[in-house]
Amino acid sequence: MFLKILKKKLVSWLGPWLAYRVIQVLGWTMRFEEVHPEIPGNLWKKGAPAIGALWHSRLLMMPLAYRGKKLSFLVSPHRDGQIVGKALQRFGFNPIPGSTYRGGSSAFRKMVKAMQDGSDMGIVPDGPRGPCRRLQLGVIELARRTGNPIIPLSFSASKKKIFRTWDRFLFPYPFSRGVFIWGEPIYVDRNGDRDYLEERRLFVEKRLNELTDEADRYFNKKMPKVTSD
Repeated sequence: MFLKILKKKLVSWLGPWLAYRVIQVLGWTMRFEEVHPEIPGNLWKKGAPAIGALWHSRLLMMPLAYRGKKLSFLVSPHRDGQIVGKALQRFGFNPIPGSTYRGGSSAFRKMVKAMQDGSDMGIVPDGPRGPCRRLQLGVIELARRTGNPIIPLSFSASKKKIFRTWDRFLFPYPFSRGVFIWGEPIYVDRNGDRDYLEERRLFVEKRLNELTDEADRYFNKKMPKVTSD
């Protein structure tokens, strides 16, 4: 029991620092390209907040894609989410623990308030429990409530490892090439009914999957060779 507790504490203490360092090292050793960087760039210039949406499997390198002024990020309140949140804080981002399962939740209200105060918002709409690459309705409700657009975003690398986790987590190899691909802004009508919101949910899910597939094909016409643990 003591060793279990000690292990959990060590992971909690070292995990955020280690994640931060891994992202830094990858950022130093990799070469990156961006597709349509003008999409978020135009919004950042105007100071107009947006909701960045990306799949859980492509989360690792996303801190390097953000060049706006202020970003808040929804993270799971559980241990793994707290490690992610503390790592994101080292990049200057503001973690909001919670989920969007319930529109009236404390986390949801904090996200709305942060955006009203001018912060961009980052959401992983298939996390923290999945299913993989299936969009939850919370991101649509946030866009409806705030009037701010959803910006789909994905990432891939020329050489990478795909883990056998629920999300098929992608880890890029050092000295490989990486690509960030931004999608066009997607707005949600404040007065949309339930059928309309479901249509928007399916549309954003489709665009995120298209961008992810495009990123995976970016460096080669054939799918890059990957390994699984």
